[in-house]
Amino acid sequence: MDLFEKINRLKREKNAVILAHYYQESEIQDVADFIGDSLELARAAQRSTADLICFAGVHFMAEGAKILNPGRKVVLPDLRAGCSLSDSCPPARFRAFKEANPDHFIISYINCSAEIKAMSDVICTSSNAIKIVEKAPKDRPILFAPDRNLGRWVMEKTGREMTLWPGSCIVHETFSERKIIDLKTGHPGARLIAHPECEESILRLSDFTGSTSQLLKHVIESPDPTFIVATEAGILHQMKKRAPGKNLIPAPPTQNCACNECPFMKLNTLESLARCLEAEGPEVTVPSEVREKANLALTRMLEWSI
Repeated sequence: MDLFEKINRLKREKNAVILAHYYQESEIQDVADFIGDSLELARAAQRSTADLICFAGVHFMAEGAKILNPGRKVVLPDLRAGCSLSDSCPPARFRAFKEANPDHFIISYINCSAEIKAMSDVICTSSNAIKIVEKAPKDRPILFAPDRNLGRWVMEKTGREMTLWPGSCIVHETFSERKIIDLKTGHPGARLIAHPECEESILRLSDFTGSTSQLLKHVIESPDPTFIVATEAGILHQMKKRAPGKNLIPAPPTQNCACNECPFMKLNTLESLARCLEAEGPEVTVPSEVREKANLALTRMLEWSI
Protein backbone atom coordinates (compact mmCIF):
# COMPACT_ATOMS: atom_id res chain seq x y z
CA MET A 1 0.00 0.00 0.00
CA ASP A 2 2.96 2.35 0.68
CA LEU A 3 4.07 2.01 -2.94
CA PHE A 4 0.57 2.79 -4.21
CA GLU A 5 0.50 5.90 -2.02
CA LYS A 6 3.99 6.95 -3.14
CA ILE A 7 3.13 6.49 -6.83
CA ASN A 8 -0.10 8.47 -6.50
CA ARG A 9 1.72 11.25 -4.62
CA LEU A 10 4.42 11.45 -7.29
CA LYS A 11 1.78 11.59 -10.04
CA ARG A 12 0.20 14.62 -8.37
CA GLU A 13 3.50 16.37 -7.69
CA LYS A 14 4.86 15.90 -11.20
CA ASN A 15 1.62 16.19 -13.18
CA ALA A 16 2.31 12.70 -14.46
CA VAL A 17 0.11 10.11 -16.10
CA ILE A 18 0.67 6.35 -16.13
CA LEU A 19 -0.33 4.52 -19.30
CA ALA A 20 -0.34 0.73 -18.91
CA HIS A 21 -0.81 -2.14 -21.32
CA TYR A 22 -3.16 -4.99 -20.49
CA TYR A 23 -0.16 -7.32 -20.26
CA GLN A 24 1.35 -5.54 -17.25
CA GLU A 25 1.30 -7.02 -13.74
CA SER A 26 -2.08 -6.62 -12.04
CA GLU A 27 -0.72 -4.16 -9.44
CA ILE A 28 0.52 -1.84 -12.20
CA GLN A 29 -2.82 -2.04 -13.98
CA ASP A 30 -4.55 -1.07 -10.72
CA VAL A 31 -2.43 2.06 -10.22
CA ALA A 32 -2.49 3.18 -13.87
CA ASP A 33 -4.51 6.15 -15.09
CA PHE A 34 -5.29 4.47 -18.40
CA ILE A 35 -5.18 0.80 -19.42
CA GLY A 36 -5.51 -0.35 -22.99
CA ASP A 37 -4.18 -2.20 -26.00
CA SER A 38 -1.74 -0.64 -28.46
CA LEU A 39 -4.34 1.37 -30.40
CA GLU A 40 -6.05 2.68 -27.27
CA LEU A 41 -2.70 3.58 -25.71
CA ALA A 42 -1.57 5.41 -28.86
CA ARG A 43 -4.71 7.55 -28.73
CA ALA A 44 -4.24 8.20 -25.02
CA ALA A 45 -0.61 9.20 -25.53
CA GLN A 46 -1.51 11.55 -28.38
CA ARG A 47 -4.10 13.48 -26.37
CA SER A 48 -2.29 13.54 -23.02
CA THR A 49 -1.67 16.96 -21.47
CA ALA A 50 0.46 15.61 -18.60
CA ASP A 51 3.98 16.97 -18.22
CA LEU A 52 5.30 13.46 -17.71
CA ILE A 53 4.08 10.30 -19.47
CA CYS A 54 5.17 7.15 -17.66
CA PHE A 55 4.63 4.22 -20.01
CA ALA A 56 4.14 0.91 -18.22
CA GLY A 57 4.70 -1.26 -21.25
CA VAL A 58 7.61 -1.96 -23.56
CA HIS A 59 10.06 0.24 -25.41
CA PHE A 60 8.27 0.57 -28.76
CA MET A 61 5.13 1.77 -26.92
CA ALA A 62 7.04 4.50 -25.10
CA GLU A 63 8.66 5.49 -28.40
CA GLY A 64 5.20 5.75 -29.93
CA ALA A 65 4.08 8.08 -27.15
CA LYS A 66 7.10 10.33 -27.77
CA ILE A 67 6.48 10.31 -31.53
CA LEU A 68 2.83 11.31 -31.13
CA ASN A 69 3.38 13.80 -28.32
CA PRO A 70 6.95 15.17 -28.65
CA GLY A 71 6.36 18.05 -26.24
CA ARG A 72 5.95 15.65 -23.29
CA LYS A 73 8.66 13.87 -21.38
CA VAL A 74 8.22 10.09 -21.77
CA VAL A 75 9.75 7.62 -19.35
CA LEU A 76 9.83 3.83 -19.13
CA PRO A 77 10.29 2.00 -15.79
CA ASP A 78 12.81 -0.46 -17.25
CA LEU A 79 14.72 0.20 -20.48
CA ARG A 80 15.31 -3.55 -20.84
CA ALA A 81 11.58 -3.96 -21.58
CA GLY A 82 11.89 -4.66 -25.27
CA CYS A 83 9.86 -6.86 -27.61
CA SER A 84 10.79 -10.08 -29.39
CA LEU A 85 8.59 -9.13 -32.35
CA SER A 86 10.22 -5.73 -32.70
CA ASP A 87 13.67 -7.32 -32.35
CA SER A 88 12.84 -9.73 -35.19
CA CYS A 89 12.83 -6.80 -37.64
CA PRO A 90 16.22 -5.00 -37.51
CA PRO A 91 16.15 -1.64 -39.38
CA ALA A 92 19.12 -2.41 -41.65
CA ARG A 93 17.62 -5.68 -42.84
CA PHE A 94 14.19 -4.11 -43.27
CA ARG A 95 15.65 -1.25 -45.30
CA ALA A 96 17.22 -3.77 -47.68
CA PHE A 97 13.89 -5.65 -47.86
CA LYS A 98 12.10 -2.40 -48.67
CA GLU A 99 14.64 -1.53 -51.36
CA ALA A 100 14.13 -4.96 -52.91
CA ASN A 101 10.38 -4.21 -53.14
CA PRO A 102 10.37 -0.53 -54.15
CA ASP A 103 6.80 -0.44 -55.48
CA HIS A 104 5.21 -1.85 -52.31
CA PHE A 105 2.96 0.05 -49.92
CA ILE A 106 4.38 -0.63 -46.46
CA ILE A 107 2.09 -1.44 -43.54
CA SER A 108 3.93 -2.08 -40.30
CA TYR A 109 2.41 -3.52 -37.16
CA ILE A 110 2.85 -1.15 -34.23
CA ASN A 111 5.09 -3.73 -32.49
CA CYS A 112 8.18 -2.36 -34.21
CA SER A 113 10.89 0.23 -33.59
CA ALA A 114 10.66 3.92 -34.42
CA GLU A 115 13.08 3.33 -37.31
CA ILE A 116 10.72 0.78 -38.88
CA LYS A 117 7.76 3.12 -38.41
CA ALA A 118 9.74 5.85 -40.17
CA MET A 119 10.19 3.56 -43.20
CA SER A 120 6.47 2.71 -43.34
CA ASP A 121 3.52 4.27 -45.15
CA VAL A 122 1.08 3.49 -42.35
CA ILE A 123 1.05 1.63 -39.03
CA CYS A 124 -1.62 -0.80 -37.82
CA THR A 125 -2.53 -2.60 -34.62
CA SER A 126 -4.32 -5.90 -34.22
CA SER A 127 -7.49 -3.87 -33.52
CA ASN A 128 -7.46 -2.05 -36.85
CA ALA A 129 -5.25 -4.17 -39.13
CA ILE A 130 -8.15 -5.31 -41.32
CA LYS A 131 -9.43 -1.75 -41.73
CA ILE A 132 -5.97 -0.39 -42.53
CA VAL A 133 -5.27 -3.05 -45.16
CA GLU A 134 -8.67 -2.46 -46.75
CA LYS A 135 -7.86 1.26 -47.03
CA ALA A 136 -4.45 0.69 -48.59
CA PRO A 137 -4.09 1.67 -52.27
CA LYS A 138 -5.60 -1.03 -54.46
CA ASP A 139 -3.11 -0.44 -57.26
CA ARG A 140 -0.02 -1.21 -55.17
CA PRO A 141 1.24 -4.47 -53.67
CA ILE A 142 1.53 -4.51 -49.87
CA LEU A 143 4.55 -5.31 -47.76
CA PHE A 144 3.42 -6.22 -44.22
CA ALA A 145 5.83 -6.31 -41.28
CA PRO A 146 6.87 -7.64 -38.86
CA ASP A 147 4.32 -10.25 -37.68
CA ARG A 148 3.77 -13.05 -40.19
CA ASN A 149 0.92 -14.63 -38.19
CA LEU A 150 -1.10 -11.42 -38.00
CA GLY A 151 -0.31 -10.73 -41.66
CA ARG A 152 -1.49 -14.18 -42.74
CA TRP A 153 -4.74 -13.79 -40.76
CA VAL A 154 -5.39 -10.34 -42.27
CA MET A 155 -4.78 -11.73 -45.76
CA GLU A 156 -7.48 -14.35 -45.17
CA LYS A 157 -9.92 -11.75 -43.85
CA THR A 158 -9.37 -9.15 -46.58
CA GLY A 159 -8.41 -11.20 -49.62
CA ARG A 160 -5.42 -8.88 -50.19
CA GLU A 161 -2.19 -10.63 -51.08
CA MET A 162 0.76 -9.30 -49.08
CA THR A 163 4.47 -9.90 -48.88
CA LEU A 164 5.11 -10.83 -45.23
CA TRP A 165 8.17 -10.14 -43.12
CA PRO A 166 9.00 -13.37 -41.23
CA GLY A 167 8.70 -12.05 -37.66
CA SER A 168 6.77 -13.44 -34.70
CA CYS A 169 6.07 -13.02 -30.97
CA ILE A 170 7.72 -15.50 -28.61
CA VAL A 171 4.64 -15.55 -26.37
CA HIS A 172 1.97 -16.07 -29.00
CA GLU A 173 3.93 -18.82 -30.74
CA THR A 174 4.23 -20.94 -27.56
CA PHE A 175 0.62 -22.10 -27.27
CA SER A 176 0.17 -25.84 -27.69
CA GLU A 177 -2.45 -27.03 -30.17
CA ARG A 178 -2.55 -30.48 -28.56
CA LYS A 179 -2.96 -29.14 -25.02
CA ILE A 180 -5.71 -26.77 -26.12
CA ILE A 181 -7.59 -29.64 -27.77
CA ASP A 182 -7.23 -31.59 -24.51
CA LEU A 183 -8.59 -28.60 -22.57
CA LYS A 184 -11.58 -28.26 -24.89
CA THR A 185 -12.26 -31.98 -24.47
CA GLY A 186 -12.09 -31.67 -20.69
CA HIS A 187 -14.26 -28.54 -20.65
CA PRO A 188 -17.17 -29.19 -23.03
CA GLY A 189 -18.58 -25.90 -24.22
CA ALA A 190 -15.43 -23.90 -23.46
CA ARG A 191 -14.77 -21.29 -26.14
CA LEU A 192 -11.24 -20.68 -27.37
CA ILE A 193 -10.46 -17.00 -27.93
CA ALA A 194 -7.13 -16.09 -29.52
CA HIS A 195 -5.00 -13.15 -30.51
CA PRO A 196 -4.13 -13.04 -34.24
CA GLU A 197 -0.41 -13.14 -33.39
CA CYS A 198 -0.96 -16.84 -32.59
CA GLU A 199 0.12 -19.50 -35.07
CA GLU A 200 -2.26 -20.60 -37.81
CA SER A 201 -2.94 -23.96 -36.11
CA ILE A 202 -4.30 -22.14 -33.03
CA LEU A 203 -6.35 -19.66 -35.04
CA ARG A 204 -8.01 -22.56 -36.91
CA LEU A 205 -9.28 -23.84 -33.54
CA SER A 206 -10.32 -20.41 -32.31
CA ASP A 207 -14.00 -19.61 -31.76
CA PHE A 208 -13.21 -15.88 -31.68
CA THR A 209 -10.05 -14.10 -32.85
CA GLY A 210 -9.31 -10.48 -32.03
CA SER A 211 -7.03 -7.91 -30.46
CA THR A 212 -6.50 -7.80 -26.72
CA SER A 213 -9.28 -5.25 -26.20
CA GLN A 214 -11.60 -7.19 -28.53
CA LEU A 215 -10.97 -10.40 -26.56
CA LEU A 216 -11.82 -8.54 -23.34
CA LYS A 217 -15.01 -7.12 -24.84
CA HIS A 218 -16.02 -10.55 -26.13
CA VAL A 219 -15.63 -12.17 -22.69
CA ILE A 220 -17.69 -9.40 -21.09
CA GLU A 221 -20.51 -9.50 -23.64
CA SER A 222 -20.68 -13.21 -24.54
CA PRO A 223 -23.24 -15.40 -22.76
CA ASP A 224 -20.72 -18.27 -22.76
CA PRO A 225 -19.44 -19.10 -19.25
CA THR A 226 -16.01 -20.61 -19.97
CA PHE A 227 -13.11 -19.34 -22.10
CA ILE A 228 -9.68 -20.65 -22.97
CA VAL A 229 -7.63 -17.48 -23.49
CA ALA A 230 -4.77 -17.66 -26.00
CA THR A 231 -2.90 -14.43 -25.44
CA GLU A 232 -0.53 -12.99 -22.83
CA ALA A 233 -1.87 -13.86 -19.38
CA GLY A 234 -1.88 -10.27 -18.10
CA ILE A 235 -5.28 -9.66 -19.73
CA LEU A 236 -6.87 -12.16 -17.33
CA HIS A 237 -6.74 -9.55 -14.56
CA GLN A 238 -9.08 -7.21 -16.44
CA MET A 239 -11.27 -10.09 -17.60
CA LYS A 240 -11.74 -11.22 -13.99
CA LYS A 241 -12.54 -7.69 -12.85
CA ARG A 242 -15.01 -6.92 -15.62
CA ALA A 243 -16.57 -10.36 -16.07
CA PRO A 244 -16.36 -11.86 -12.55
CA GLY A 245 -18.76 -14.72 -13.26
CA LYS A 246 -16.75 -16.19 -16.12
CA ASN A 247 -14.41 -19.21 -15.91
CA LEU A 248 -11.12 -18.17 -17.53
CA ILE A 249 -8.46 -20.72 -18.47
CA PRO A 250 -5.10 -19.47 -19.77
CA ALA A 251 -4.08 -21.38 -22.89
CA PRO A 252 -1.15 -23.69 -22.05
CA PRO A 253 2.28 -23.32 -23.66
CA THR A 254 4.11 -26.23 -25.24
CA GLN A 255 6.51 -26.46 -22.28
CA ASN A 256 5.89 -26.59 -18.54
CA CYS A 257 6.76 -22.94 -18.03
CA ALA A 258 5.26 -19.46 -17.66
CA CYS A 259 5.83 -18.92 -21.37
CA ASN A 260 2.35 -17.40 -21.81
CA GLU A 261 3.71 -14.37 -19.92
CA CYS A 262 5.81 -11.81 -21.78
CA PRO A 263 9.19 -11.62 -20.01
CA PHE A 264 9.69 -8.07 -21.28
CA MET A 265 6.34 -6.76 -20.05
CA LYS A 266 6.97 -8.31 -16.67
CA LEU A 267 10.25 -6.44 -16.20
CA ASN A 268 8.20 -3.45 -15.03
CA THR A 269 7.31 -3.60 -11.34
CA LEU A 270 5.66 -1.29 -8.81
CA GLU A 271 9.12 -0.58 -7.40
CA SER A 272 10.61 0.37 -10.77
CA LEU A 273 7.50 2.40 -11.58
CA ALA A 274 7.91 4.43 -8.36
CA ARG A 275 11.64 4.95 -9.04
CA CYS A 276 10.87 6.00 -12.60
CA LEU A 277 8.40 8.65 -11.49
CA GLU A 278 10.71 9.93 -8.77
CA ALA A 279 13.76 10.19 -11.03
CA GLU A 280 11.79 11.08 -14.17
CA GLY A 281 13.77 8.45 -15.99
CA PRO A 282 14.90 6.44 -17.81
CA GLU A 283 13.71 8.84 -20.51
CA VAL A 284 12.77 7.61 -23.97
CA THR A 285 13.75 9.88 -26.86
CA VAL A 286 13.46 9.63 -30.64
CA PRO A 287 15.74 11.54 -33.08
CA SER A 288 13.78 14.32 -34.78
CA GLU A 289 14.36 13.05 -38.33
CA VAL A 290 13.06 9.60 -37.33
CA ARG A 291 10.20 11.03 -35.28
CA GLU A 292 8.87 13.21 -38.10
CA LYS A 293 8.69 10.33 -40.57
CA ALA A 294 7.30 7.88 -38.03
CA ASN A 295 4.70 10.43 -36.95
CA LEU A 296 3.30 10.55 -40.49
CA ALA A 297 2.70 6.78 -40.46
CA LEU A 298 1.24 6.73 -36.94
CA THR A 299 -0.99 9.75 -37.53
CA ARG A 300 -2.26 8.20 -40.75
CA MET A 301 -3.19 5.07 -38.78
CA LEU A 302 -5.17 7.10 -36.24
CA GLU A 303 -6.95 8.99 -39.02
CA TRP A 304 -7.79 5.80 -40.92
CA SER A 305 -9.05 4.17 -37.73
CA ILE A 306 -11.86 6.66 -37.11
